[in-house]
Amino acid sequence: MPPTGRRRQALMLTGTLVLATGATAGISAWVLAADPGAGVSEGLRTGGLAGASLVALYALWLNDRRRRVEEDRQAVEEERLRLEGGRITNERFAKAVEMLGQDADQVRVGAMHALAGLARSTPSYTQTVIDVLCAYLRRPFFHYAYERSGADPDRNDFAEPARGRLSAEETADDRERQVRLTAQRVLLELLPAAGTDGPRYDLDLTGATLEYLDLRRRRVGGLLVRRATFYGITRLAGTEFCGRAMFTGDVFRGRLELAGARFDAGVSLRDVQFDGPVDLTGAVVADFADLRWREPADVEVSGLVAAPGVTLKGLPVAKPVLAD
Repeated sequence: MPPTGRRRQALMLTGTLVLATGATAGISAWVLAADPGAGVSEGLRTGGLAGASLVALYALWLNDRRRRVEEDRQAVEEERLRLEGGRITNERFAKAVEMLGQDADQVRVGAMHALAGLARSTPSYTQTVIDVLCAYLRRPFFHYAYERSGADPDRNDFAEPARGRLSAEETADDRERQVRLTAQRVLLELLPAAGTDGPRYDLDLTGATLEYLDLRRRRVGGLLVRRATFYGITRLAGTEFCGRAMFTGDVFRGRLELAGARFDAGVSLRDVQFDGPVDLTGAVVADFADLRWREPADVEVSGLVAAPGVTLKGLPVAKPVLAD
């Protein structure tokens, strides 16, 4: 407590004691004057109760003041800790993003896991972390296996031992590929499960090269993935898209699984090239659906459900079931 506060408290204590003494003497004298039959002890007892009451009131005030001072001190400490925690969180985030630019693939993988840990400990950072991972996946990338293997790029030195040792360029491609697969797995971990409540996280994968993307039974906000290339099996079965899902101009080199997916704000598959089969069985579409993909395409749409008023543009099959 500062000196000024101590002096004020000492003055109030002195004043309270003087007041209590005066009240004791005054009331004792008044009792004796009002009732001459009362004894001195009775008068002193009554006056003492009055004086004690004043002291008790001062004690209550003092305790309340101390409580308020302690609450203020605690609030200041909490604010200091919050600011300190925010500074540390910002430093962790900046350090992890810096590590993503390192040459060593294991450092970049570690940075992604550090970002995932930050998102779990500080939920307000989750969308930012997802944006960073999406930005990493949007970086231009081409693996040598894509050209040779087409729809199934799951090929490497261990899968093809007859090829012998990989070149330095192929080895670098393999390492970068593992980092990108880690980014996709971290995205899967950060997205909430379909059918749950809570925040919605948007994904922007425009122009990305994706391999064996798996977001099954996850809840996504908006999905913007125009002019992207998908290799291997793309698993989106049972995924809940709360915002618009824009696949415009994408190329799917492998199978696309959308069975049971929900498109609550519409979906666009316009100008999409399907090199493998597509399963839209039991998918539910609301708001709008642009299904004018490139032909020919092997698309299974049996049981596709469209909400009332939704026009399915370009659907090359019989009219689907309408939702109630």
